[in-house]
Amino acid sequence: MVGICGTGMGSLALLLKEAGHHVTGSDENVYPPMSTQLENAGIEIIKDYQRSTINDQLDLIIIGNVISRGNEEAEAVIESKIDYMSMPEALNQFFIKDKHSIVIAGTHGKTTTSTLCAWMLESAGLKPGFMIGGVGLNLGISARIAKGDYFVVEGDEYDTAFFDKGPKFLHYSPKSVILGPIEFDHADIYKNLDHVMGSFEKLVNIIPKDGLLVACADSENTMKIAAKAKCRVVEYSFSRFSRSSRSNGPLFGRHNRQNIAGVVTLLTELGIDQEKIKKGLETFKGIKRRQEIVGEVNGITIIDDFAHHPTSVKETIQSIRDRFPEKRIWAIFEPRSNTSQRKVFQKEFVDAFKKADISIIAGLHRPERLAPSERLDPQKLVQEIGNGARYMPKVDEIIDFITQGAKSGDVILIMSNGSFDGIHTRLLKRLSQS
Repeated sequence: MVGICGTGMGSLALLLKEAGHHVTGSDENVYPPMSTQLENAGIEIIKDYQRSTINDQLDLIIIGNVISRGNEEAEAVIESKIDYMSMPEALNQFFIKDKHSIVIAGTHGKTTTSTLCAWMLESAGLKPGFMIGGVGLNLGISARIAKGDYFVVEGDEYDTAFFDKGPKFLHYSPKSVILGPIEFDHADIYKNLDHVMGSFEKLVNIIPKDGLLVACADSENTMKIAAKAKCRVVEYSFSRFSRSSRSNGPLFGRHNRQNIAGVVTLLTELGIDQEKIKKGLETFKGIKRRQEIVGEVNGITIIDDFAHHPTSVKETIQSIRDRFPEKRIWAIFEPRSNTSQRKVFQKEFVDAFKKADISIIAGLHRPERLAPSERLDPQKLVQEIGNGARYMPKVDEIIDFITQGAKSGDVILIMSNGSFDGIHTRLLKRLSQS
């Protein structure tokens, strides 16, 4: 598996291993939690891409969408006679096509919604399979083979592979779909919102007539797509669960109540007993890297979150504000994703940080991949955020600043869709020494 440590690729590797295949893989970005999961499963990871890795002992090569032409292993694969396919193709072929496929799609909330759905089916005794871009604390893993009728998959609209530029979710044979809010995202591959909407329309068009679309009524864009469905459509909304926060467990904020409403609506339509739905919701523990409390030192709470789109950042900060209403909130953000590093959301990010007491914007991750004219301007961003926001390009600088300024009762919210140079562990260690 070329690019094995990506969230989707790593999850597929675990499924293939569980199915009895001998799995190896290579990657240049090896870090927890995915690397730990793979190593614990006994999957060998070759740390870097090497032409010699591709050899005639391999029966099949699966290529992740992070891999481009010019990659040593990709070129070796193309020159060889070994069969190869994309991650979504392999997932469908080996694990989805004979099951009731539940695809969770939309711009935001896919990982949380997918994990909650899989857990609630599991809690109901239905033994679902799943492949999710995160690790649920109840489930302990990001992927598992179905022993029952259902397979839950996080449906990503990002492109499939260098040899297949269509969205991943078109490969997942959807029978039921939860379609959450839709916004413009992935500015590196989509031109504008209409381009994004076109991909979601294709997804809705492949749901069979006897299938089900559960659509978020809070999103005008989602409802435009739902109107084109040929299958049965059921709506859900934030307001349905706005007054039931006591049942939310570790899920805080408007967006998470929206996610809950989508899953409960789907499971109700599938005929799952209401008492089992309630039990599954009440016993849900949350997800790694989604508002996850990773430690507390000297009364200072450190929270890790995957937020990288301005809407996700804004909603996450608001959720932490709701959860800790009397505490000072620090928002630490690394512009790392292909979209967040671009200036396309420069204005939206200003508004996203307004609810934080202290905002720190780190340097762009590998900015050399973009022309200067295309990049987000972090220095301009902190000026426009105001309220003492700071630009600190280096993680060491951020850790020093927090260590010197944080007080008992503060909440440090760290947001990045990558490892952020190990800031969480390093910060906890420094705080414990201060």
